[in-house]
Amino acid sequence: ADTFAFTGTVTGAGGITDFDSWRLTANYTGSSGVIDGSWERQDTNSENIKLGTGMSQSSGVFTFPSTGIWRIAFWSEFSHSAASNYNGFYLDYSTNSGGAFSYLNGAWGNADAASRISTLGTEAFLNVSNASTYRIRASASGTNNATYDGNTNVNYTYFTFIRLGDST
Repeated sequence: ADTFAFTGTVTGAGGITDFDSWRLTANYTGSSGVIDGSWERQDTNSENIKLGTGMSQSSGVFTFPSTGIWRIAFWSEFSHSAASNYNGFYLDYSTNSGGAFSYLNGAWGNADAASRISTLGTEAFLNVSNASTYRIRASASGTNNATYDGNTNVNYTYFTFIRLGDST
């Protein structure tokens, strides 16, 4: 084994300090707009594993509990209402308390007929430098309405949030 000399100070305990997961509990149907159905923190069986303060949510817009580098993942299972060129979602973020949103990431799929099911997911990283003003949301996007599946016991459409470290 190699050994190395170290001079300096090590600070902080390291490790993940915040984790949270939210799911849609009722279906949301649309081809645009914030996916703002009924959201709940996962709360069945072993899924209630929030670490730290946790996110807060209002009408599908989530607020961060602290500054830091955050990993945000969003997954959705949805059904197409007709053959479509595409249906999917955007992840949008705001730095001014929801006054304006910018594109962060997204995912889209297509269907050759009505009632086809798609499952899509994406992840992004966001440097939240001011917890009181940063927001994140998922918005429907498509050429035809899609039904984004919700369920109070199963993760069909859901977010996970992990704080990885301090802001840069």
